[in-house]
Amino acid sequence: MRFLVLGAGLQGSACTFDLLRQDSVTQVLLADQAIGTLPAFLRGAGDRLTTLTLDVRDETAVRAAFARCDAVLSAIPYYFNGTLARLAVECGVHFTDLGGNTEIVREQKTLHDAAVARGVSLVPDTGLAPGMVNIIAQHGIDQFDAVEKVQLFVGGLPQVPEPPLGYQIAYSIEGMVDYYTTPSLVVRDGAITTVDALSEVEAVPFTGALGTLEAFHTAGGLSTMAYRYAGRIPTMEYKTLRFPGHAAIMAAIRGLGLLGTDAVSVKGTSVVPRDVFVKVAGDVLRKGKPDVVALRVVVTGTKAGVRRARAWEVVDHYDAEHGVTAMMRTTGYTLAITGLLQASGAIAPGVHTPDECVPAERYFAMLAARGVVVAEV
Repeated sequence: MRFLVLGAGLQGSACTFDLLRQDSVTQVLLADQAIGTLPAFLRGAGDRLTTLTLDVRDETAVRAAFARCDAVLSAIPYYFNGTLARLAVECGVHFTDLGGNTEIVREQKTLHDAAVARGVSLVPDTGLAPGMVNIIAQHGIDQFDAVEKVQLFVGGLPQVPEPPLGYQIAYSIEGMVDYYTTPSLVVRDGAITTVDALSEVEAVPFTGALGTLEAFHTAGGLSTMAYRYAGRIPTMEYKTLRFPGHAAIMAAIRGLGLLGTDAVSVKGTSVVPRDVFVKVAGDVLRKGKPDVVALRVVVTGTKAGVRRARAWEVVDHYDAEHGVTAMMRTTGYTLAITGLLQASGAIAPGVHTPDECVPAERYFAMLAARGVVVAEV
């Protein structure tokens, strides 16, 4: 199997690393607009790994790159994924991406019939959240005859929290700010609605060193599951996990206007508060210390007339041997696993989100082989 990975950043590199550890993979083409020094875990990969300088805005160059592979795995910003999905269908190659923008996923869904006709699958939103957490949620839903409530909790955290936020950048500070300022999509009383980000803080206890975390609403995690289950499941919600106190501090920062996008004049210079926060806080929070990913899914419903709640959990840690963060393992590896399933024919042609198409038990086994364990608790 031949794969093209778009994006040589953290997630693209982790995805590439995972693909190269699979005997069934004959070639990985790692493409980016500018290929810098590869991380240590990719050096010495041999001729199975080839790098390519590629501007994804150049459709001619993209088509030529797509022609060299069986499946394309996108680890670049979400706003490119609509066009890339269309080109993948036209070129007759499988495509998956990390997603993160529900409206673009809904746009990609319009390619379903064309993808079926070309015999290829498109799977957007294939990271950690959305992605892994949605697959686990669907698995939970499938265990019940009727479901009342679905709760998704995910957080990328430092193993040792430091003040003032108990947080370090695990992915992108721009993405964090987006999530903290965008209304969160939820299902309440069976209807889709929105709630304020950083709201409805609750305690979520974990065993071991993590202890009790706090959870609060942020955007993006439910993705299209909200639309699938509106009118069928009364309550669905996604919350981000952080160490206690984080939400109150970030809500105060937001309330002061420091995450605003309207320019203000400071000593005669036009300044966007959000840009200043991203730069200053980003430099402080980019610590690069060992991390941990915490995930929990709780589904409440009835089975054979008996009402109960069931929960599944993932707690994954930084891989010190290879220098791969927990966020890279849970996000980049999920992207790789989805591409492997597509190329092997395990996913039917068409456009499907992970919760619609990924075989959960097989996916859990593939994660476990990588040391990422989904456990019912």
